[in-house]
Amino acid sequence: MLIQGESGTGKEVLARYIHNLSHRADGPFMSINCGALPENLLESELFGHVKGSFTGAVRDKQGLFAAARGGTFFLDEVGEMPPSLQIKLLRVLQEREVIPVGATETIPVDVRIVAATNRDVEEEVRRGNFRSDLFYRLNVIALDLPPLRDRRDDLVLLIDAFLQEMALDRGDEPRALSGDALDAVMVYDWPGNVRELQNALEHAVVLAKGTLIEPATLPARITRRRKEPLVADRPSANPSLDVIERAYIMWVLQAEGGNKTRAAEVLGIDPSTLYRKLSRYEETAPVS
Repeated sequence: MLIQGESGTGKEVLARYIHNLSHRADGPFMSINCGALPENLLESELFGHVKGSFTGAVRDKQGLFAAARGGTFFLDEVGEMPPSLQIKLLRVLQEREVIPVGATETIPVDVRIVAATNRDVEEEVRRGNFRSDLFYRLNVIALDLPPLRDRRDDLVLLIDAFLQEMALDRGDEPRALSGDALDAVMVYDWPGNVRELQNALEHAVVLAKGTLIEPATLPARITRRRKEPLVADRPSANPSLDVIERAYIMWVLQAEGGNKTRAAEVLGIDPSTLYRKLSRYEETAPVS
C-alpha cells in the first residue's frame, strides 16, 4: 500500500488504523522514517547486519523486516530513500526475503508493507529520482490523504478528539473553543495540517486560564490578519512550477512571522533546503 499526502496529514495514523483492522493486528507494527537516517545506517535498520560486517558492528542485529514478521512494516517518507537502497527494497518485495549486511544466508519475510511519502512519486519517477519498478510494487493499493484545508468539515471532529485526549493526559476537565476562537481556527489554512492543529491546541490548553479557549491563547499566526501574497502579488497567467513554489514558500514564511525554522517545519523540508531556496530567490530578484 502507498499513502501519499502532505506532511502532517496523518499518514502514520492511517497506517496504524489499517494494521489494527487487519488480520495482522495481533502482530507487531514497526515503522521507520527513510529520510531521517544516513544510507548505511538505514540499510542496517531495514535488513539487519552480522557481527563484524562493518566498523562498530560488535554483535548481530535483527533488521526491522525480520522484527515485523507477522505484522505491518510502515516505511515513512519512502520517496527519500537512496537509489541503492531502492534496488534492495525492490528485491525484498519480489523475493520475500532479506539478506542482512555482511551475511550470505537469506531470511524469509512475512510482513504487510505500507509506504508513505509527501512527494509526488510519479513526478519523481519521471525525473529519474525514484525507480518505476519499485513504485509499481508499492502502489498496489493507493491512498491519497487530502490536506486539512481541503477537509474543513473534519476540523470540529479533530478539535474535539485532541482536546479530550489532552484532558485525559493532564487529568483535567476538557477545554473547549470559544466562538471567536473556533472562527479563527476554521478560516486558517493549516499549512502544517493535522500536526500543526494538534500543536496549536496544546499551546492553547497550556495558556488557557479556564475551560474556555479564547483567541488570545491560540498561536498568533492563527488569529492575526495577514495579507495574501498569492493573491496580492499574483503571478502572470500560466506561471511556472518554480514561480508557484516560490510564492507558496514566501507565503508560509510570512505566515510564520519570518521564522525560517518554523516555516521549514510547516513546509516539510529541511531548514538548509529552505535557506538555499531563499538564497536563490535573492540572487534572481529583479534589480530596481
